[in-house]
Amino acid sequence: MCGVFGAVLPEDFDAGGAQAAAVAALGLFALQHRGQESAGLAVSDGEQLMLYKDLGLISSVLDERRLPSLRGRLAIAHCRYSTTGSTVWENAQPTFRLGPRRAIAVGHNGNLVNTRELLGRLRGGRARLPASTDTELMTALLADEPAADTVDALVRVLPTLRGAYSLVILDERRVIGVRDPYGFRPLVLGRLSAGAGMDAPDLWSGERPTAHGWCLSSETAGLDIVGAEYVRDVEPGEMVVLEEGREPRSIRFAEATPALCVFELIYFARPDSYMEGRNLYEARRRMGMELAREHPAEGDLVMPVPDTGAPAAAGYAEASGLPYREGLVRNRYTGRTFIQPSQTMRQRGVTIKLNPLREVVRGRRLVVVDDSIVRGTTTKQIVALLRRAGAESVHVRVTAPPIYHPCFYGIDTQIETELIAATKTTEEIRAFIGADSLGYLSIQGVLAALDLPYERFCFACFDGRYPEPVPYDVGRRKFILEEVAGVHG
Repeated sequence: MCGVFGAVLPEDFDAGGAQAAAVAALGLFALQHRGQESAGLAVSDGEQLMLYKDLGLISSVLDERRLPSLRGRLAIAHCRYSTTGSTVWENAQPTFRLGPRRAIAVGHNGNLVNTRELLGRLRGGRARLPASTDTELMTALLADEPAADTVDALVRVLPTLRGAYSLVILDERRVIGVRDPYGFRPLVLGRLSAGAGMDAPDLWSGERPTAHGWCLSSETAGLDIVGAEYVRDVEPGEMVVLEEGREPRSIRFAEATPALCVFELIYFARPDSYMEGRNLYEARRRMGMELAREHPAEGDLVMPVPDTGAPAAAGYAEASGLPYREGLVRNRYTGRTFIQPSQTMRQRGVTIKLNPLREVVRGRRLVVVDDSIVRGTTTKQIVALLRRAGAESVHVRVTAPPIYHPCFYGIDTQIETELIAATKTTEEIRAFIGADSLGYLSIQGVLAALDLPYERFCFACFDGRYPEPVPYDVGRRKFILEEVAGVHG
């Protein structure tokens, strides 16, 4: 998935000149849930680019020791969740390339599906890349493009890319936001007033400073944390050019065919973010209400799998008339088990992540609401935890439909055998996880909760209708660039 953030600040925003790095790092903190493997930041002082990245969480990579040295009024930042390439330092982002015509840094959320084809375009396929990600390949193509201007280079290169890409791009003078023609992954534009989010007195003075900057963020929550005002979504097939002292410039590089990943709204994005004009907490609460109508259960109480199941559990309780209780306590210093890069780490993550409230669950019939079942390992361990704590019965309800198909556009489910719904019936899944009953929300139920048409979204992981065709070799190989001669990670 990944999180991206970009910032352009005016000259009088901060005399020290280091503020863009601070704004970008702060905005990225709101996107930590989108990637926990690595983090990085690139800045420009108008003449040259500087980059720092490392493996680890944002707080350990972009700390007070690093930010003061990253000086400039333009910055982009990235946190990584790997879908192409191993979890190694070389694959951390932003990527950087010094080409014949330009220096360029790129932060990428999404996943390309024509990497082998693009590799052949790069200097006749003889180039050697320092990393094994599709982002590194994309950066090399942009840096080597003969066009004199970065915007012109993008206009030439972007139509050759296939798949999902929401990008923040930095050269010496600009931050550029790009969203693929399908808009698989979100990207929003915000206006940042001088002092907003960084200087508390200015926030409460009631005055609106005339100087302002611009921000790009994967989610509106990233704008909120820096005090930026949401302006609009970057449209599918659009490039937004942000330059100091100028209004944003919009360039349409492809016709839009909107297909936002519906899993963003079901699970991945923060509940305080907005997408497609919908607050995601409210959307998920409504999904829980639809779930209660489709799959009622005889229970004593409704409880969520924290934290992402909480809005839907509240909606389920409201629609069913059952009381809502917290039955599991989450250790908030552990990451998301779903986006851990290996199955072993996911299994270990569950055992240290949740602990049952025995006084709540003992002797009760539980309706446990979660946002999704991908591989089934997490749900199985949760049901076992609740039974050991004395639950009389456990009825699992899920606000995502069964995930039958892998995602090739930015979620690390690229092999059908990893998906429990692709290999087992609902009854077999119920038996595997040890629940007394199991119910999934239907696609129709998701759409009813969102009150939006099917055509606005990508439902490929649920129904197999891929907006962008996926070559077989890419679909089967997360490490495809590491397997091609001349490319290493």
